[in-house]
Amino acid sequence: MTEEEGEEGQQQQHRLTPPDEPAEAAQQDYSWPSIRFDVPPQRTYHFHKQFATDQKPNNFLKGAKWSPDGTCLLSSSEDNTLRVFALPEYGGEDSANASSSNLDEDSFAANLVVTEGESVYDFCWYPYMSATDPVSCVFASTTRDHPIHVWDATTGQLRCTYRAYDGVDEITAAFSIAFNPAGNKIFAGYNKSIRVFDVHRPGRDFESHSTLQGNKEGQTGIISAIAFSPTHTGMLATGSYSQTTAIYREDNMELLYILHGQQGGVTHVLFSKDGNYLYTGGRKDPFIMCWDVRKAVDVVYKLYRSSEDTNQRIYFDVDPLGRHLGTGGQDGLVHIYDLQTGQWTSGFQAASDTVNGFSFHPFLPMAASSSGHRRFEVPEDDDAEFHLRGDENCVSIWGFAYDSATNGIDGGDGSAGLDGTSHEEQQQNPE
Repeated sequence: MTEEEGEEGQQQQHRLTPPDEPAEAAQQDYSWPSIRFDVPPQRTYHFHKQFATDQKPNNFLKGAKWSPDGTCLLSSSEDNTLRVFALPEYGGEDSANASSSNLDEDSFAANLVVTEGESVYDFCWYPYMSATDPVSCVFASTTRDHPIHVWDATTGQLRCTYRAYDGVDEITAAFSIAFNPAGNKIFAGYNKSIRVFDVHRPGRDFESHSTLQGNKEGQTGIISAIAFSPTHTGMLATGSYSQTTAIYREDNMELLYILHGQQGGVTHVLFSKDGNYLYTGGRKDPFIMCWDVRKAVDVVYKLYRSSEDTNQRIYFDVDPLGRHLGTGGQDGLVHIYDLQTGQWTSGFQAASDTVNGFSFHPFLPMAASSSGHRRFEVPEDDDAEFHLRGDENCVSIWGFAYDSATNGIDGGDGSAGLDGTSHEEQQQNPE
């Protein structure tokens, strides 16, 4: 990207500012529905065909994340492509034309398709993204041999770039990225270092922080995952392929402590809603570990998932109320755990392939799953078509039943699920 393009992006990006406090207070007044995990969820929307292109018939998903305002879903796939799916009730395809019963047909087409030049390492939404403010509708991505890109989620145009250079003045790619809670900085993970970019100043200006201390103590390896405490405590966690997780202060990047115990390289880290606990998961490691960041001495408990044999990054997520964690695995199952006790609550079959991403909707009783894995086998006949079933390499959106004691999403008494059936009907006819 040229310097002129960077300057133009700077002019567009400088208006990314957090909302006023009254808007935040209004959001805090909202009462989230309590999801009923004892009732099997219903598949509301499904996407499969648009991922299997002629050029990439074996294309698989790498994850899916809801936008902060809940209006759309962002997916990443092996074909170096990011897709945005807008929910029908938020201006997407007409819900009457959306089909979810046939797994071989897509419910509707992606509203936006952005193609990167190389493999996508990581992606994230701007934390104050709102469909009512087009300026805030952006997401960031980092790809192999490329700088960090910030994309317009409405038009698909490249807003701006953030470039880091190595010792020989060549662009080096970040392996993980995350906006800080204030939304004014991008933290990016590299090999044994973290670079911090000012959102308002695109280009090659950044602060660099080594994860190794002067006495060579600290966090080694590639920084593969970054997460911030949601309670604005100024803490962030970084996972490394060296099987460690480090806790830092955001303001000066002071290393507070390092957590050891993951069997594989850490691929995903996530704070609890109250910021007191940290959940970490690694590749070729069947356990998600729960740490108390106030003590950080021993593991509080471990949550099992089927991921012993894969190097894939498997995203997990905590529901809006902060009571349950959902995670996929190689067996195609989504497991739901009670975070108070660490006990398994329920599970359901989300795909017939590895479920590498699971994301709760920020306020509706919904969740999204993504599935697929890299296949190395090819058809014996060069002319043979490579067919995958509709429940492989797919994205599904699930609707959960919810407790009628909380606010009803449909404006009623909250006693009906997203498909219009009551809890009693769903329990009698879970299919």
